Order: sequence, then C-alpha cells, then structure tokens
Amino acid sequence: QVQLVESGGGLVQAGDSLRLSCATSGGTFSIYAMGWFRQAPGKEREFVAAIRRSGGTTYYAASVKGRFTISRDNAENTVYLQMNSLKPEDTADYYCAAGDPSSIIYYYSPRGYDYWGQGTQVTVSS
Repeated sequence: QVQLVESGGGLVQAGDSLRLSCATSGGTFSIYAMGWFRQAPGKEREFVAAIRRSGGTTYYAASVKGRFTISRDNAENTVYLQMNSLKPEDTADYYCAAGDPSSIIYYYSPRGYDYWGQGTQVTVSS
C-alpha cells in the first residue's frame, strides 16, 4: 500500500512562491506516474500537473502553465510542485496522487490515480 504525505502549504500573498512536497512510502516510487490536483471550496477537484515515472515528460493545466513546475526525485521518493507568481485563484487544498502508468489514459483525470495523500492547504491573499 502506497502512502503519500504532502507538505509545504501555507498562507502567502499574491505573487509569492511556495514549494509543495509529497513524500511517498510503501511502494516502488519510480514505477508510478505522479500528479498534483487541487480542490477549492465548493468546487470539484481539478488537475494541476503530472509527471511520468522517468520525469522526462510533464503535463500542466493551462491555468498554471508557466508558473508551476512539477519534478520528482526518485532517489528520495518525493515529488515536488514549485509554485511561482501565486494568485488568489490558486487557493485550494492540494493533493498528490500516484498511479500505474499502464492504467492512466489521461494524466489530467483523477480516475487514473490509485493512491492519494491527505492534502495540504494553500491560501493566497490578494
């Protein structure tokens, strides 16, 4: 059973940066594709970014492309989300997820991911 623990959230001002981390255990991290999703109050969970298991290919939602960067360290079993130029509309709970690449049709769909963390809250004030 893979366990994921997010950290790094907090309260920041618009224009600031944050780096989220997601530490994994209980599985072979390097075989999983990893994703970040977020959910704002009253809204559905939405895709933010994903990275293939080798780290060579990444995907981003249009709303964060150019501002956020996903990366992974397979030696440390950790995936990161560097968030720059934060906006109030980035306020949400952020979740990392792990999925078997053979089961993922669309990296932006939550349905492709088998394991989820508990989330870390990000609040961006204007």
